[in-house]
Amino acid sequence: MSDKVLMKGNEAIAEAAMRAGCRHFFGYPITPQTELAAYMAKKMPKVGGLFLQAESEVAAINMVYGAAGAGVRVMTSSSSPGISLKQEGISYIAGADLPCLIVNIVRGGPGLGGIQPAQSDYFQATRGGGHGDYRLIVLAPSSVQEMVDLTYLAFDLGDKYRMPVMIIGDGMLGQMMEPVVFDDTKGGGTGEKAWATTGTRMARKRNIINSLYITPEELEKLVWEREKKYDTVRAAEVRFEQYAAGDAEYIIAAYGTTARIAKNAIDTLRREGYKVGLIRPITLWPFPNEAFSRAAKTAKAFLTVEMSTGQMVEDVRLSVDGKVPVHFYGRTGGMVPSPAEIIEKIKSIAGGDK
Repeated sequence: MSDKVLMKGNEAIAEAAMRAGCRHFFGYPITPQTELAAYMAKKMPKVGGLFLQAESEVAAINMVYGAAGAGVRVMTSSSSPGISLKQEGISYIAGADLPCLIVNIVRGGPGLGGIQPAQSDYFQATRGGGHGDYRLIVLAPSSVQEMVDLTYLAFDLGDKYRMPVMIIGDGMLGQMMEPVVFDDTKGGGTGEKAWATTGTRMARKRNIINSLYITPEELEKLVWEREKKYDTVRAAEVRFEQYAAGDAEYIIAAYGTTARIAKNAIDTLRREGYKVGLIRPITLWPFPNEAFSRAAKTAKAFLTVEMSTGQMVEDVRLSVDGKVPVHFYGRTGGMVPSPAEIIEKIKSIAGGDK
């Protein structure tokens, strides 16, 4: 373990990526994630790595595609409209079954929107975002330390399942500074990858990285094979946190920065006699459906709190399956919900009943 150091969220992800064995970064600056790319530009040459600022987000993601095909640990980072530009390339990477890390430090939208924090890219992240039948593993940290830990995990999961992984955090997480510890026992990659396009050395059949299949029967077979892999991910890689949820009559669902704010509200509500708890998805995909389904057996109601007009709330409602009401409270456009607003909403739902 390293000594505890104070780091900004964006820079902590970059440092963790390098310690995890990433030596290739392709990106393009955009607020509020530019510090991540700037850190990579400064540090990558010192560890024998490559930082390249591409001419566009489209170019950057296709460079990621090429490096991933060669079997190296590679990443890119951007913010909302920049991630939108990368979507075609992300679909190609998923269709070629390649691992990589994509970081989205979310800002308000749609369009250019603003540079303040938001969570309005949930649909884009959890529904694929690009064309075709595919998924990303989507990890949602709520602290700078978790940004570090999930970066290590992201590279490992990408290699394990041969699929792209996204870390999604709002602009507040990217900009805040907190103490972090780096686990130097983690990272380093998984060695040579038998599928990578590294040259045959006349010793094996050549590898081909491709996502184009003209014959519909062949493409359908591959899509269903990939869906079986996604089923494995759904069964093995769900992650979530529960906070004061054991006896909770009212469950708040929130992730990222919003979950931190919700904990503050829960502590206040508990002191006032309201039995309120939190379920925080750490994997937005695969979503922790079972955790919400179990909680619905005893809870009176759920409240989903997001920095959006309501996106994760749909997954919560699907998980609860109509057993109890699922309410929503959101701020958007870069506005951040306050503990007082969440407290007021819970009291309204509870109707004064403690």
